[in-house]
Amino acid sequence: MFAGAAIEQGAICCRKGKLRNNQTAARNQGVACCISLLHNGQMKYGYARVSTDDQNPALQLAALKKAGCRNVFKDEGISGATRNRPALRRCLETLKAGDTLIVWKLDRLGRSLRDLIHMLDDLRERGVRFQSVTEAIDTTTPTGRAMWQMIGVFAELERSHIAERTREGVKAAKARGVKFGRKPKLTAPQIAHARKLVESGEPVPEVARLLSVERTTVYRALQRAAA
Repeated sequence: MFAGAAIEQGAICCRKGKLRNNQTAARNQGVACCISLLHNGQMKYGYARVSTDDQNPALQLAALKKAGCRNVFKDEGISGATRNRPALRRCLETLKAGDTLIVWKLDRLGRSLRDLIHMLDDLRERGVRFQSVTEAIDTTTPTGRAMWQMIGVFAELERSHIAERTREGVKAAKARGVKFGRKPKLTAPQIAHARKLVESGEPVPEVARLLSVERTTVYRALQRAAA
């Protein structure tokens, strides 16, 4: 009798032990799941912009929501060429490494390809991913990264063409006699008059006052004339 009770008690303890082990394993699994979610729970942020007050951002907002954006920053009545965009600034400040910035179209971020390249290069350095719904650009995929590299190539080509046209324009202007740089504050006759005054014993500060310029301007002008 006593032996049977002992066996039954042992079986009960065994079942309780297994139950506790299962509960502990479940808790550990839940904790591990939470940690995994925290680790992989990068946020998707959307950015929308309309240029005029009468434009409706509903299409952009619907596309961003479908893409999985829980938070959307929106600028209304602001041109893409405007640098001061409050919502975009807040969005960029919010993004952290591992997050994703999603836009409906690339031109929502800006009109200038150079500014786009600069902005998205900065995001890449910060570890922030980027997606454009319309152009199907997704820097989390090999194809998206390749497309973005192609855009960078075209942007570099555009910069080189602009620099080349600028050099040619400067060269042509110089050939026409155009002088670049700041306009001198003192003309040649004024510099000659200032030199005569100084040579006659007039203090430079007084000469500067007569010519309505700073002392340093008179000193530099006399030094350049003497060189």
